[in-house]
Amino acid sequence: MTKNTNITVAYGDGIGPEIMEATLLILKKAEARLAIDTIEIGEALYLKGFGSGISDQAMDTVKRNKILLKAPITTPQGKGYKSLNVTFRKSLGLYANIRPTISYHPFVKTNHPNMDIVIVRENEEDLYSGIEYMSTSNSFFALKLITHQGCEKIIRYAFEYAKRNNRKKVTCVTKDNIMKVTDGMFHRIFDEISQEQEYSDMESDHYIVDIGAAKIASKPNQFDVIVTLNLYGDILSDIASEVSGSVGLA
Repeated sequence: MTKNTNITVAYGDGIGPEIMEATLLILKKAEARLAIDTIEIGEALYLKGFGSGISDQAMDTVKRNKILLKAPITTPQGKGYKSLNVTFRKSLGLYANIRPTISYHPFVKTNHPNMDIVIVRENEEDLYSGIEYMSTSNSFFALKLITHQGCEKIIRYAFEYAKRNNRKKVTCVTKDNIMKVTDGMFHRIFDEISQEQEYSDMESDHYIVDIGAAKIASKPNQFDVIVTLNLYGDILSDIASEVSGSVGLA
């Protein structure tokens, strides 16, 4: 008999418990062999004084099982609260956020019934690092943190993903016409990796993010796999999801 797989389940906040109950019902009906450890995270933990929304004990459970099935959670507004999603990404090294978007037309109405895009979003760096300062009483700044190794790691992941899944093209999306150093490095590393022999049969191209976003909204069938920085990936994947039928469904 196949051994049960240990997973960690977090019901989350808001509509989270409702979503999780439906998800677990589907897994049960599919006869998935799972041993479930349930943890409490999110708003209730924040209110108990856990600034990151999770206890050490719960994090140990996540690390031990290595699989976390998590519903949406609430991060309270204001100072003193750290996004739990960011905590997971940084503490567990979750650098690649894979966001597939496919149309389910006619069951979910869309103007693009053949849409099938995978967005590979860098998950640890960029403005989502949350490094912000107040320099004077009326001026503030946020640090856009990009590293060479972070860029290379996520770009290579995108090409490997495309190769493993028989995808034909990888598109890089940046704003390097303005941010020539940070986004410029991302684009340059993309070009270098795309020329490597192991990816020589893979088509590659590049879009400035505003034009890329417009193209996803109007002509999503032009794209296959997209690799991009953290902030752009978050925005582009929501655009792709809405075009496919519904951000909420995605």
